[in-house]
Amino acid sequence: MEIAQLVLTNLNTDLDKLSELSSFKPQLVLVFGYTEHFANPLLASALEKHFPDAQRVGCSTAGEIANSGVLNHSTVVSAIRFNATQFKVATAAINGMSSSFEAGLSLAKQLEASHPQAVIVLGQGVDINGSAMIEGMVSCLGETVAITGGLAGDDGAFSKTYTLSNAGVSTSNIVGIGFSGDKLIFSHGSFGGWKPFGPTRKVTHCVDNILYELDGEPALAVYKRYLGDYAKDLPGSGLLFPFEMLSDARESLGQIRTILGVDEAAGSLILAGVINPDGYLRLMHAHTNDLVDGAETAANATIETMGNKDSQALGLLVSCVGRKLVMGGRVDEEVEAVQDILGEHTVMCGFYSNGEICPGYHLKTCSLHNQTMTITYLAEQA
Repeated sequence: MEIAQLVLTNLNTDLDKLSELSSFKPQLVLVFGYTEHFANPLLASALEKHFPDAQRVGCSTAGEIANSGVLNHSTVVSAIRFNATQFKVATAAINGMSSSFEAGLSLAKQLEASHPQAVIVLGQGVDINGSAMIEGMVSCLGETVAITGGLAGDDGAFSKTYTLSNAGVSTSNIVGIGFSGDKLIFSHGSFGGWKPFGPTRKVTHCVDNILYELDGEPALAVYKRYLGDYAKDLPGSGLLFPFEMLSDARESLGQIRTILGVDEAAGSLILAGVINPDGYLRLMHAHTNDLVDGAETAANATIETMGNKDSQALGLLVSCVGRKLVMGGRVDEEVEAVQDILGEHTVMCGFYSNGEICPGYHLKTCSLHNQTMTITYLAEQA
């Protein structure tokens, strides 16, 4: 397995540098970048020109992750050539939240024939029910196929995001890569690092990802009461105070939900994924050290079942835009912590997202996460 990486900062001057990566004829090219780069037709045409025989897959971001650290307003291109692994790329259109399950099912049906052992999926990051998309995929592929990935970002604007495939750049497609082969090594880990505060609240009225009531009160009123001075900055400040989801027995489900918007008239909160209608929620907060510790936990979970890490590997990191906001200038620390654990032979790439896709900590079943560091480790046996 060979991997080479390039960072583009100016599309008007940097695109010819892609020839440096095309020399070893990669089969898969992963592209994570600035929304304005994805909106510029120069990017897609240059990728097609330099990598005509490769599958080109990627999405827009709320910050890019490269081997050199966390970047902003750039595009990170990682070119991969496998020795023995087979893969197939598929796309499916998603026309709003209500079609999320069907889009996931359609994507999975296209990949099913290749009998994937694992799938990386990238979805548009707005007007999508990421939980339902995953359910659609699992309904076809089953729970034994590992699914990881994330929802595209747009610098925290939650307005327009992009995905990339050989069909071009799209604001409505989801893209999946199914991997298979006897030599394939595919591992994953996820963890948040957020800590609960305040009382546990019963969900008394919700519809999918819209939360109307907690303990019989309008959810927005409850939320504002606990945010205090931060309430005036909603919905943006909601990224700093997500909810942890609990079961009807008040047990943690290992999932966090970010507030994406508020409806003042309805007194409701719009969350980034579906809510357990019979469960409980409690507020979370974090400091940078907590989030870095969480990233370390995710990395350790990723490698705990693996042996030798001396061959080249890819570390795909998908972390939440909310974590980036909390850590500010120290955001590089969570990526450095992961790299220290995955080792110097692992090439890092990825992005800050509107939602992370990975099985929960020490779990096999895939789910949508918010405010979580998720890691996918991709390599081949010698």
